[in-house]
This record gives sequence, C-alpha cells and structure tokens, in this order.
Amino acid sequence: MLLNLALFLPGLAVAVRRLHDTDRTGWWVLIALVPIVGFIVLLVFFLMDGTPGPNRFGPSPKASELSAPGWA
Repeated sequence: MLLNLALFLPGLAVAVRRLHDTDRTGWWVLIALVPIVGFIVLLVFFLMDGTPGPNRFGPSPKASELSAPGWA
C-alpha cells in the first residue's frame, strides 16, 4: 500500500510527460478510467513516436539528445 502511494505521483508524471511528447494534453491519462478500451488507447499513445521537433509543450527531448556534444 505504501509503495503504491509512493509510486503513484512519479508514474503519473511520466505518463503526462509521454503524452506531452506526442503533442497530447495530460488530461488524456483519465481515459484509463474507461474499462479495457481506455487502457488500450493509452497504451497506443505511449507506444507512438513523439512529434518531431518542438510542439506546444516545448522542444523535443529526442532532438536535444542528437545535438548533444560527444555524440557521433
């Protein structure tokens, strides 16, 4: 019980961050409350590649990785 509580907020933050990478608002995480279908839709969103370049939530983290010094 205590572990679930301790991991809930970080898990929620990761889910919202991933939705922002795909240019969706964090409110889409609530679709998981719809039985079966909601989980499947959210899983598809998580597995999709993020939008290339910046979107309305900020720059792409993948683009900053590619331009970091030391990468060949």
